[in-house]
Amino acid sequence: MVFKLKSVMQRGKKGKGDDKPEVSASVPLASSSGAAGAAAQAAAGKAGNNGAGARGAAVAAAGAPASKAVGAPAGAGVQQALGRFGAAGKMPNGSFEALPSFRDVPTSDRQSLFVRKLALCCYTFDFTDPTKNVKEKEIKRQTLLELVDYVTSGSGKFTEAVFEDITKMLAANLFRTLPPSSHENTGSDSFDPEEEEPTMEPAWPHLQIVYEFLLRYVVSSETDAKLAKRYIDHSFVLRLLDLFDSEDPREREYLKTILHRIYGKFMVHRPFIRKAINNIFYRFIFETEKHNGVAELLEILGSIINGFALPLKEEHKMFLVRALIPLHKPKCVSMYHQQLSYCIIQFVEKDFKLADVVIRGLLRYWPVTNSQKEVLFLGELEEVLEATQSAEFQRCMVPLFRQIGRCLNSSHFQVAERALFLWNNDHIVSLVAQNRHVVLPLIFAALERNTRNHWNQAVHGLTLNVRKMFLEMDQELFQECQRKYQDDEAKAQGAEEKRESTWRRLEAAGVQSRSPMSSNMTTSSAGVLGAQTGQPNAAAGGPAMQGQTAVFAN
Repeated sequence: MVFKLKSVMQRGKKGKGDDKPEVSASVPLASSSGAAGAAAQAAAGKAGNNGAGARGAAVAAAGAPASKAVGAPAGAGVQQALGRFGAAGKMPNGSFEALPSFRDVPTSDRQSLFVRKLALCCYTFDFTDPTKNVKEKEIKRQTLLELVDYVTSGSGKFTEAVFEDITKMLAANLFRTLPPSSHENTGSDSFDPEEEEPTMEPAWPHLQIVYEFLLRYVVSSETDAKLAKRYIDHSFVLRLLDLFDSEDPREREYLKTILHRIYGKFMVHRPFIRKAINNIFYRFIFETEKHNGVAELLEILGSIINGFALPLKEEHKMFLVRALIPLHKPKCVSMYHQQLSYCIIQFVEKDFKLADVVIRGLLRYWPVTNSQKEVLFLGELEEVLEATQSAEFQRCMVPLFRQIGRCLNSSHFQVAERALFLWNNDHIVSLVAQNRHVVLPLIFAALERNTRNHWNQAVHGLTLNVRKMFLEMDQELFQECQRKYQDDEAKAQGAEEKRESTWRRLEAAGVQSRSPMSSNMTTSSAGVLGAQTGQPNAAAGGPAMQGQTAVFAN
């Protein structure tokens, strides 16, 4: 089951400061067409063998109204709650009995029953053995569903004591050490996250409902942010962020939705959340290059960036330079490139002066040997150029079109084809036309080489179209570039002939120098032989040689 974060967030109220929790209608959060959303749907379908009733009930619980975002100093109550929770996580040896339903008790007793049900749900079970504690697991599952219904119904404001009990229950069920990945168990270094199947969380029949409870609890209008922030504090947020490394895409989808709602409701936590996400990115980029939740974190940031006020703060620009642009470096960039590209474009659209920074950053991390990654870069480059103004284009066009020229001559047809597709974009053609006296000389040689030598017919045809476009754009400039190319080609050919001639002379000189040396060596050898036998030098004449032969005969 995949939640659509965009639709969930549309009720968020506008906050103050430099960000808005409300999500623009143009923000493609939690899109089912994205890599993370597709993976989550596939994984959810494969894991549908247990807990289907729980998932259906949790889905039905969606739709609670959002609450106002109230700013207040952050507290540290979650630490006390987690500490007081202690070792209460495992089921005791005694009985585990179901509690009465909320509708079976008076209204005045429902909040105390709610607390008792929270305590009951603090007990956790081993889901690796499906035959163990079957009855108790079902009792807890039904109790969790009742808790979700109670929070969704808005039966009354929660007191501070209830906040602490809620935190205990959430901590007992959610905050855990994630198991190592399957490839880490085998010690394999050839793990490909796009090819390997994710490890699904066996406790998902309960975890899903706990996440649903947390989501309804955060967005409930009965949850007072001034009190709740003492328990949903920095420690709580950090432990939620740790869970983003879960292999189960269903869990990451819930975490994405919940963290974004926390960001929208608890304005005091916003700088801390951004900083914590940055730290995850830094460790991923420069140390591990392994994290399962980068795509989901980027989806959250895409919505946050969309709400940045103008002019952009220096902090946000540094985030672009130090975190987002270096995220192009890891080999697995294809796993999150769609979300990364969206964040980058948001920055350029908000401040067009950043286009030069972004383009130079892309060129810095441009792949050398990975053709599929190069295709992704060219696609992102087109989107950035779409939002680039003429002044910023002029600052970076020389290194940019040198790189595009190299792409045009790529032996991988998809790279060359994608580079040629840039001329299908009217805005890019307009920028190129305004600066054709700089751009055409940079890529003319690459176009000519493609028309003569490229093996792929589609690339050959596209090259002819671009070449014709430049010819119609400025015939005089085109002919000048053609003459220069022919002159350069003639010079190159002359230099090649001169080089070959030099090598031939060196080779001939080497052969000639070896001939007299060989003759001298023969004469010297004969003299030494004559000295050893007491005979005249064989080189002096025939009789001496005959005498030498006679000596040997005797």
